[in-house]
Amino acid sequence: MKIAIGCDEAGVRLRDALKAFAEEKGHELTDFGVKEGESVLYPMIAEKIAASVAAGTHERGIIICGTGIGMAITANKVPGIRATVAHDVYSAERSIKSNNCQIITMGERVIGVENAKTVLSAWLESEFAGGSSQPKVDKMVEIDQQYRSQR
Repeated sequence: MKIAIGCDEAGVRLRDALKAFAEEKGHELTDFGVKEGESVLYPMIAEKIAASVAAGTHERGIIICGTGIGMAITANKVPGIRATVAHDVYSAERSIKSNNCQIITMGERVIGVENAKTVLSAWLESEFAGGSSQPKVDKMVEIDQQYRSQR
């Protein structure tokens, strides 16, 4: 799978660990930054990754900051994106299986590295189930398109 990954300065160590972990599982990752010691406004990283996923350049995105919250909020501003904060396996799986999320965000200050690897593994292995979830995702897309056309 082609995956975009990135972080702000609060998520460098976790990003590095998850990048290595995903690459070991055979995924192709593009790192959108940042480097150790570099400072950036986290919305800039979230926007770049979300835009890449929305354009189809990457199938999914992984974004790390202090809590994951601001990154998810920002990524969800990009039309066509469904991003979630997930720090547990069940939420990570459901974000894909029920909501067809393309981006997961995590917070280095909230989750340990080994737990994050477990959560990420569940997320990467999950697939959208369709079925009774399809009309709900279709409605999300419809709402997204409705507000996009009003801009």
